[in-house]
Amino acid sequence: MVTILRQAGAALLYFALVFGAGFAFGALRAAVVAPRLGERNAELAEAPLMLVTILLVGWLVSRIFRRLTWQELFGSGVAAAAMVLLADLAVGISLRGLTPPEILFRRDSLTGAVYYLLIGLYAVAPAMFALPRTRLPEEYSAE
Repeated sequence: MVTILRQAGAALLYFALVFGAGFAFGALRAAVVAPRLGERNAELAEAPLMLVTILLVGWLVSRIFRRLTWQELFGSGVAAAAMVLLADLAVGISLRGLTPPEILFRRDSLTGAVYYLLIGLYAVAPAMFALPRTRLPEEYSAE
């Protein structure tokens, strides 16, 4: 039970920090960058910022919740990624007046691929940073 609560805490913290940063970046993108560069270029300019945010917050979550195994952190990352997709749907429907298929599937082919690659990385980042501290059983070690 304690492990499940820790996993939920890791997922919620991970989601809140990355989604909060993404929401702020998105507001800046829409208000400042997109009018100057166009929507596609603005989204592509935002992607490296999101990449760094995902990696930094993934590392932070893996450190804060260091008692969780990489498998448990993977579960937390997948849950957080699902929360991001649901939050994207909620924001798209309520603030932008879009339908769910428009939000999820009507993207430029390049920016859509980048978006879904970032979501995939987002799902695995906490577990990825936990792997170095995972030890192999002695029968598999090189020593």
